[in-house]
Amino acid sequence: MRLFVGLGNPGAKYADNRHNIGFMAVDEIARRHGFAPWRRRFQGETSEGLLGHEKVVLLKPTTYMNESGRAVQEAQNFFKLSAGDVTVFQDELELPPAKVRVKIGGGIAGHNGLRSISAHIGNDYRRVRLGVGHPGIKELVHSHVLSDFAKSDRPWVKALCEAIADNASLLAAGHDSSFQNKVHLTMQAKGFFDSEEEGGN
Repeated sequence: MRLFVGLGNPGAKYADNRHNIGFMAVDEIARRHGFAPWRRRFQGETSEGLLGHEKVVLLKPTTYMNESGRAVQEAQNFFKLSAGDVTVFQDELELPPAKVRVKIGGGIAGHNGLRSISAHIGNDYRRVRLGVGHPGIKELVHSHVLSDFAKSDRPWVKALCEAIADNASLLAAGHDSSFQNKVHLTMQAKGFFDSEEEGGN
């Protein structure tokens, strides 16, 4: 079994924020793969289903971003999962918009959701880093992630979430590099970045 955690803040006012792209990704996985209806538990909302041959629980913490680890730990304990069974979908300032990188462990780069999760379950979980771009000035980071995606961003956000959902079974099976490359190729084919840009690590 896998636990896929989308990071974001609960409530309509945050729904289209850059910080909520993790929520958007797991929502699309649930839609594309016919997962069960969302229900409230573990200080969050969960939906269950199959990705390939793997049972997957999707979790959206409703604790606000900086307390996300409480919900993740509760779900992890309930299902008796290791940190290696947990995959977190997060917004990533250090990647250009529409880029995806998958890694296990590593630093948290000031991300409050990751800081909370690492404090509760350790650092050895998988992160799916979803590029939202950097505003260029450190002082603007907070307002950048808590602002809505621009209208011009919405096509790539939609395409990225769809590509993630279409290839989510690779992630569930532990084929991280294949997942990353297929998402990259899909986004490239749709014209969201140039063909000479690499798709590896």
